[in-house]
Amino acid sequence: MIYRTHNLGELRKEDITKKVTLSGWVATKRDLGGLTFIDLRDREGVTQIIFNPEENADLAEKSQKIRTEAVIKITGEVRERYSKNPNMPTGDIEVFVEELEILNNCDVLPFQISGEENLSENMRLKYRYLDLRKPKMTRNLKMRHKMLMAIRNYMDEKGFLDVDTPILTKSTPEGARDFLVPSRTNEGDFYALPQSPQLFKQLLMISGVERYYQIAKCFRDEDLRADRQPEFTQLDIEMSFVEMEDVINEIEGLAKRVFQSVTEEAADYEFQRMEYAEAMERFGSDKPDIRFGVELKELTDIMKNCGFKAFSGVANSGGLVKAVVAPGSAENFSRKVLGEYEDYVKTYFGAKGLAWIKVTEEGVNSPIAKFFSEEEIATILARTGAVAGDVIMILADRAKVVYDGLGALRLKLGKDLDLINNDEYKFLWIVDFPMFEWSEEEERYKAQHHPFTSIKAEDMDAFMTGEMDKVRTNSYDLVLNGAEIGGGSIRIHNPEVQAKVFERLGLSEEEAREKFGFFIDAFKYGAPPHGGLAFGIDRWLMVMLKESSIRDVIPFPKTNKGQCLMTEAPSKVEDGQLEELYLKSTYIPVK
Repeated sequence: MIYRTHNLGELRKEDITKKVTLSGWVATKRDLGGLTFIDLRDREGVTQIIFNPEENADLAEKSQKIRTEAVIKITGEVRERYSKNPNMPTGDIEVFVEELEILNNCDVLPFQISGEENLSENMRLKYRYLDLRKPKMTRNLKMRHKMLMAIRNYMDEKGFLDVDTPILTKSTPEGARDFLVPSRTNEGDFYALPQSPQLFKQLLMISGVERYYQIAKCFRDEDLRADRQPEFTQLDIEMSFVEMEDVINEIEGLAKRVFQSVTEEAADYEFQRMEYAEAMERFGSDKPDIRFGVELKELTDIMKNCGFKAFSGVANSGGLVKAVVAPGSAENFSRKVLGEYEDYVKTYFGAKGLAWIKVTEEGVNSPIAKFFSEEEIATILARTGAVAGDVIMILADRAKVVYDGLGALRLKLGKDLDLINNDEYKFLWIVDFPMFEWSEEEERYKAQHHPFTSIKAEDMDAFMTGEMDKVRTNSYDLVLNGAEIGGGSIRIHNPEVQAKVFERLGLSEEEAREKFGFFIDAFKYGAPPHGGLAFGIDRWLMVMLKESSIRDVIPFPKTNKGQCLMTEAPSKVEDGQLEELYLKSTYIPVK
């Protein structure tokens, strides 16, 4: 049996008079003047077919039984279309049906595939196999395929080996919570699903692979958001005998190839670089969107002797006072609107408040203006660059709150004031991240990336003397339009330095051996200098396709609660299965 001679995006004017066989889904059905018109759809496109009762009355009657989204096979003659559709690749032709087979009719749909009705995300995920029939989702799947093919072709050209690594592995502290898998054959022991292939790819460098890549599934049991999933796809890369410049140059070439493959635009420029410290100072973020300005302005020194104690107290106790300027917003930003911005930084970032100064032709208007001298106001205006019509928004707090709050407020202003060119793409390298960051919750230093990141040569003295805040790393993140799409580092290959890092992180020799013993042992046998990077495939594709949710580029994603509404996972299992794994459920339902 022949189901098709052509796909449904293929037929053109030159095919007129041909006898063709087509199969697909009924996208739309219309009865007009005795004729029945059907838009027949497959993955490649849409072709209009026609049932004419004057040519075949029985066939036309049979067509009345066809429902929308039924799967049918037809044979007929290609003819020139009377009313052409310039918006369809097949819009110059139509097929007059001579034979019809209903391969599978369709039940009543939970929602229409065609059209742009507003569906809840839960409905889309419950019937994901129907949602994927929508043209946008089909396009996204194709773009995902093109992206992965571009990656594989580039990596093969550059001499990388595609090597897979285990899914069931050892639980190691890598920053997020592990998904654990109990072992039936080893009572009381557990595997962990990999957060990334980090340790294995470094072991592959010790193995002499030299250039490795893998499109890997990774798992992190963490709170979810629009650009995060519990299981995700990662492009993992590692190279031997390289320094940071080598990795950045190689990866920049890959990024350009993939970008052009997906967007059909060329990123024919050298990507801008910015140190982490500069990114935080200017944008309050280690993944700044550089498509617009509104940079953070330093006011701490100005505020140390001012009459506004909320500012002077922070400035004199080691905190920061910084500002952003909302351009041309003075007339539109009422007290109510400004109050909403204040609630935003207070609710989500723990700020104590947000002060504001409106700049007008007559001077400044602000509840806090009375606390400042004319000279101080003039200095604030000069430092921020604010002019008549602008609003200065000021945050005073400890550094993390100021950077997080103003960094997010900057992005919100960019969207609210339409300052961002959404047709523009801008890549940016952020380099030289700190090695350590202070954890308020645990009251100790933690590795900002991971404990295998190498330290910059010029900061080794500070590392050895325990000046943790001054230690930077040979690290790099690639940012696209304010989203971190990839990140990596040159690794530590010296066993003594690695042991010292564990010590600085508060791990005893016994604890380090318990968690990383096999890894530490491997470094005794000749580890080459090496480094790499990992891309988040899903997030990268989301940004390139200008989607607002990562779930729109993943075939079968989870909800914000980590649930698959289609398969109803996670789900309970029988007691017998738990007993085989030496487990017992103590779950008590809440009434």
